[in-house]
Amino acid sequence: MTIDRCEIMQLPKIQDPRGNLTFIEGGNHIPFDILRVYYLYDVPGGSERGGHAHKELHQFIIAMSGSFDIVLDDGEKKKRVHLCRSYYGLYVPPMIWREIDNFSTSSVCMVLASNRYDESDYYRDYTEFRRAQGLG
Repeated sequence: MTIDRCEIMQLPKIQDPRGNLTFIEGGNHIPFDILRVYYLYDVPGGSERGGHAHKELHQFIIAMSGSFDIVLDDGEKKKRVHLCRSYYGLYVPPMIWREIDNFSTSSVCMVLASNRYDESDYYRDYTEFRRAQGLG
């Protein structure tokens, strides 16, 4: 899997003077059905989250509030993406190592996932991740 498959996707934005509305339909606005939603919040300044890859899981990551950076790594190339708007998100396919850092105060990171939690789907060791891709 190459890092080029990771992409920013804009979501529908319905503007209204009373407040804007954005919605997400799995299989329509993102390329998978949503089976799990989780979010990160109250992340202390200077902390990092993530630091793993998934074997099969697809993810769509959104900055619901505030901002943060996502460092994507396919084992050969790295790319840093800054998320700061709730009407677009980052699609991350399987076999991409990701780290999340540079959280702003009161930021909320929401992740839509293609499967329920399964520990056996994780690569938590970077060397093992590279070896699985035939790189190490």
